[in-house]
Amino acid sequence: MKRILVISDSHGRNDDIEGVLQQVGHIDYMIHCGDLERGDAYVRALVGCPCTIVSGNNDYYLDLPMEEIIEIEGYKILVTHGHYYYVNSGVDNLKAYAREQGVDIAMFGHTHVPYFEVDDELTILNPGSLTYPRQMGRKPTFLMMEIDDNGKAHFGHGYYHSHFDELNI
Repeated sequence: MKRILVISDSHGRNDDIEGVLQQVGHIDYMIHCGDLERGDAYVRALVGCPCTIVSGNNDYYLDLPMEEIIEIEGYKILVTHGHYYYVNSGVDNLKAYAREQGVDIAMFGHTHVPYFEVDDELTILNPGSLTYPRQMGRKPTFLMMEIDDNGKAHFGHGYYHSHFDELNI
């Protein structure tokens, strides 16, 4: 089984990336959908496995690609931050582009809201934000993608729990 951690919008809080890595345990690959803001070399070393990190609208000083198309275990994956596709207004532009590119999965960030949709043969997902969540309840989220021994992909959002430890008195 292959385990892929998908995160986004950590906004310089590399301690949260370290925390979620401890929470999920072993991973084979990590994808960051932008707005890392600092320390991409540090994060790559911290993760200790192959990574794809793309540029977000706040990554002014990082030399990262705007988007990448990668392949993992036969799945063609578009990784983008999403702001160039106006994802705050919906995913239609992103879907159209993903279909043009012939990908199986489109991963994006920017909205800070977890999202998952399967539309025909295209899976669209957003892991949400580890640091500044905007969905109802505002719990920090990430996404795990697991590819089983038969090559089938499974997806699940998770809550990053360390933000709540400080509330225990």
